[in-house]
Amino acid sequence: VCASDLSSGINAEYGMIAGGGAPETELSIKLSQYAATLSGVESHCIKAFAESLEIVPFTLAENAGLPPINIVTELRNRHAMGEAMAGINVKKSCITNITEENVLQPLLVSISAITLASETVRAILKIDDIVNTR
Repeated sequence: VCASDLSSGINAEYGMIAGGGAPETELSIKLSQYAATLSGVESHCIKAFAESLEIVPFTLAENAGLPPINIVTELRNRHAMGEAMAGINVKKSCITNITEENVLQPLLVSISAITLASETVRAILKIDDIVNTR
């Protein structure tokens, strides 16, 4: 099996999405907006999960030698203004429309990462609940 066979299988089933922290930032903003419509524990949990997604662009910026707080703040602002494809362009050291730069990642990677993170959080919450009820 060669790499092109693997990538064509991913394209056929799931497709490619923007890279550069764009999907995580967009999802973070959408989840934060949704959390604002809720109240109580649900609101806090969803808001915390939304904030945790920002570790992806933060780490990307940090690993690229860019100032992570400034980059993530700008990225968040650009997404809030409707630039859903804004992402961290490590070659140009700035935020650009990442799909125009052809920086893509398999959707399957993001789905798997978010699913595993969600399952881990859920397991921790269940354990905490069991400990608190004893």
